[in-house]
Amino acid sequence: MVWVFPRKLRDLGTPGTGRTGRKPTLTEMEQLKGVDWTVIILTCQYKDSVEVFQKELEIRQKREQIPARTLLLAVEDPEVRVGSGGATLNALLVAAEHLSARAGFTVVTSDVLHSAWILILHMGRDFPFDDCGRAFTCLPVENRQAPVEAVVCNLDCLLDIMSHRLGPGSPPGVWVCSTDMLLSVPTNPGISWDGFQGARVIALPGSMTYAQNHGVYLTDSQGFVLDIYYRGTEAEIQQCAKPDGRVPLVSGIAFFSVETAEHLLATHVSPPLDACTYMGLDSGARPVQLSLFFDILLCMARNVRREDFLVGRPPEMAQGDVDVADYLHGARAELWRELRDQPLTLAYVPDGSYSYMTNSASEFLHSLTFPGAPGAQIVHSQVEERQLLGTGSSVVSCLLEGPVQLGPGSVLQHCHLRRQGTGTYLNMSWTEFFQKTGIRDWDLWDPDMPPTERCLLSARLFPVLHPSRALGPQDMLWMLDPQEDGGKALRAWRTSWRLSWEQLQQCLDRAATLASRRDLFFRQAQHKVRRVLEARQDLSLRPLIRAAVHEGCPGPLMATLDQVAAGAGDPGVAARALACVADVLGCMAEGQGGLRSGPAANPEWVQPFSYLECGDLAGGVEALAQERDKWLSRPALLVRAARHYEGAGQILIRQAVMSAQHFVSMEPVELPIPGQWVVAECPARVDFSGGWSDTPPLAYELGGAVLGLAVRVDGRRPIGARARRIPEPELRLAVGPQQDKMAMKIVCWSLDDLQDYCQPHAPGALLKAAFICAGIVSIHSKLPLSEQLLCTFGGGFELHTWSELPHGSGLGTSSILAGAALAALQRAAGRAVGMEALIHAVLHLEQVLTTGGGWQDQVGGLMPGIKVGRSQAQLPLKVEVEEITVPASFVQKLNDHLLLVYTGKTRLARNLLQDVLRSWYARLPDVVQNAHNLVQHTEACAEAFRQGSLPLLGQCLTSYWEQKKLMAPGCEPLAVRHMMDVLAPHVHGQSLAGAGGGGFLYLLTKEPRQKEALEAVLAKTEGLGNYSVHLVEVDTQGLSLKLLGTETST
Repeated sequence: MVWVFPRKLRDLGTPGTGRTGRKPTLTEMEQLKGVDWTVIILTCQYKDSVEVFQKELEIRQKREQIPARTLLLAVEDPEVRVGSGGATLNALLVAAEHLSARAGFTVVTSDVLHSAWILILHMGRDFPFDDCGRAFTCLPVENRQAPVEAVVCNLDCLLDIMSHRLGPGSPPGVWVCSTDMLLSVPTNPGISWDGFQGARVIALPGSMTYAQNHGVYLTDSQGFVLDIYYRGTEAEIQQCAKPDGRVPLVSGIAFFSVETAEHLLATHVSPPLDACTYMGLDSGARPVQLSLFFDILLCMARNVRREDFLVGRPPEMAQGDVDVADYLHGARAELWRELRDQPLTLAYVPDGSYSYMTNSASEFLHSLTFPGAPGAQIVHSQVEERQLLGTGSSVVSCLLEGPVQLGPGSVLQHCHLRRQGTGTYLNMSWTEFFQKTGIRDWDLWDPDMPPTERCLLSARLFPVLHPSRALGPQDMLWMLDPQEDGGKALRAWRTSWRLSWEQLQQCLDRAATLASRRDLFFRQAQHKVRRVLEARQDLSLRPLIRAAVHEGCPGPLMATLDQVAAGAGDPGVAARALACVADVLGCMAEGQGGLRSGPAANPEWVQPFSYLECGDLAGGVEALAQERDKWLSRPALLVRAARHYEGAGQILIRQAVMSAQHFVSMEPVELPIPGQWVVAECPARVDFSGGWSDTPPLAYELGGAVLGLAVRVDGRRPIGARARRIPEPELRLAVGPQQDKMAMKIVCWSLDDLQDYCQPHAPGALLKAAFICAGIVSIHSKLPLSEQLLCTFGGGFELHTWSELPHGSGLGTSSILAGAALAALQRAAGRAVGMEALIHAVLHLEQVLTTGGGWQDQVGGLMPGIKVGRSQAQLPLKVEVEEITVPASFVQKLNDHLLLVYTGKTRLARNLLQDVLRSWYARLPDVVQNAHNLVQHTEACAEAFRQGSLPLLGQCLTSYWEQKKLMAPGCEPLAVRHMMDVLAPHVHGQSLAGAGGGGFLYLLTKEPRQKEALEAVLAKTEGLGNYSVHLVEVDTQGLSLKLLGTETST
């Protein structure tokens, strides 16, 4: 995954090895996989927050940030002031209790810790700048490769750091992590766990000045912790300094081995430490406040003496009475007894950084803004007028409509603003505020409050109760622009019972706050969806779709997609919107209900489809939505509905590709006499680069470029068709493996016999579609078939097609066959079709046939030699062809080194095509980049042909096969991979033909004329199945058309 983090926050992301081509190390593999946590516990102060934070953990598990099998627990601290140490002990007890119950024990046993990886996250105290605490403070960062789109909180970053950077490689045990700091940790922190025992603290570097207000570790040369200082003296801090002058800060993270965790867990039954847990509290024990670092871990530090430890107290505990001191003395004595013999080591991460989230507004702003940056950082937000955002500011999860202005270095989060007028509020000084509103300082603060504490947080600004009427927004908003009302609004405000923000924070409904944030996130997301689709941006919406489904918001998202589709003037935009609806439905099925690819011709969907076929886009989208509502009840129906939405998208693709008809033209020629055969023969084609880029909608949305060769197989042109006129007003169709061997014969006497022309698997469907696309038959005419034929041609036609290649060969058979059939039919009907027209006519035919193919096959097989076909990113779809000139004698050299191997595997290109189109419409980043690479690679391949370099061409083939596999995962069967591995030492490069998945493998051998040698190599290899090796040579003729004499009909 790659996180887009500006400046200070850029290092918070997940690990990655980059695209260097090398294999990742074992450590890197562990980091990529992450820690398979057994339990993750989030501790919180308040009882009413437990359910809220439990849901937040579960949401992150659905987002795949947390392993699916991990037990998630939100745990209330036994007391608000139990301290980080008490919260840790309580959380450890709860984890052990749940794991014991899961293992079938009836009592808590520490044995369950031996195979467990436990992560305890502490929420900590209230945070004045975020209602839900430091953990849920949103950061101006974005993970653009996350499977689910979401706002990134500090909790998400810390989960990522613990799971992918610090945690990997650690033995079973207990990790404890605060959430009150911003951390930066490098991809590989270099922590060794060899021979580890005891406990370990993670330390990040800080300056000596920073350490004066924080904790710092003193260690020996072997990494053992000698002491922990909090706000130490200058001499103490200097003693801790590393050679670079920085010091190891107490950074909020610690790890306990299983043995040490068992010792810690044992203290939960010993007074007074039992009071740190819910069990002790339920037993009536008096609460005790403990620090994780300055009580629990400090007792393990080597230089700490027992007598000093027992009389000390943690920094968070204020000086209190003697009873408290005695109580803490007893707790520390118990900790010393259990933990003193456990070693405590330090892992120092010099390339990381640590920043505690203080209550200082200026420090908080500094951590989330970007001084000196040229513009604002906008994350998960839709902003209409970006030029009004100040430099260095950040906007997170906001919807800003209209002229909303933000000052430099400001932070705006979770706001939906429609700005009118010029009033401001928080940017006013108190003097200006008092003068403008009439409010006085005694209205806001008590007279005895020191001036240094008089700030916005403590100002009693917010009315919550009025003695005579209900309060509304106007009771606060009047301050923005006080009207001349004789002081009425001010008097009402003064009469009300008012609270400060600090006072209100204790009454917050955190569930409502998080729900409100989620609602706003999806509201701005709907604007994003509309913008991305209408602007035709190559930005994937699938993470956003997953987020909407996981968090129960698919309805509004689908409604937005409906609106975009219905209002689109571009069929490409509408088709992509419908594909996104299909993705929503598929996601709602949650992996159940069957495969996404499947039939889409249920009668219930015929009416919506008919609207689309007739060009009524708005009516079709509305009818689709009405039908969709009937298919939402269970996964199987959702998957079937998704298939039909993809079917609706195919209708729009067909209509777009039909624009290729603009380039289909014919000229009348002499009509052959009845009985005279017109024979069309064609070579096959081999694609050397760019395949998939010719496939609609890529061909007209991205623009395509494919380099192909017309080839003879074993010296033969394997594909052909012949047509002739016959006296009978009927159509006679025949299909076979060779010209003189027709395996299937069909006679069509009526239009009803042609109705299955658009069902690709129906007998003779391609031939029937050829008659319709050639204009010989009008399927929608009121005239019977016989009358149409007699009136125009004086009789009927006979059409035969053949292919000597096996089904699913990958050599472009069906499209080339369609070209041959059309060419023969048109000539038999007295029409001449140019090559450019024929290429586009085949595109039209395949849309009528509903196979949805591209244009590379007919370009490769109908036109001779070596050439590049190209289409621009526009409609109407037009294909242009450039012949590639190669050095003299290079064609013969190529013939000597080019071989075909039939793998014996039949490819399933239809399913591969559906998968590729689904990935393209989802604009998956890897697929989009790969599609661009396919087009660019074609130009490099053409240059290799111009140079006549076999090694370069071999490299092109190898790269091309990798691109095909990325475009269509699953196109390389295991048996084929085995065959390619066996052949690799003997070839410059190799690739499966066409879409892959089976069919023919073509090779560029290192030595010439290697057919017999490679047959011997393959013969010695087990498990290859029914393969065969074939000679192949470049065909320099292309489509040939000739008229023969008459003969008796067969």
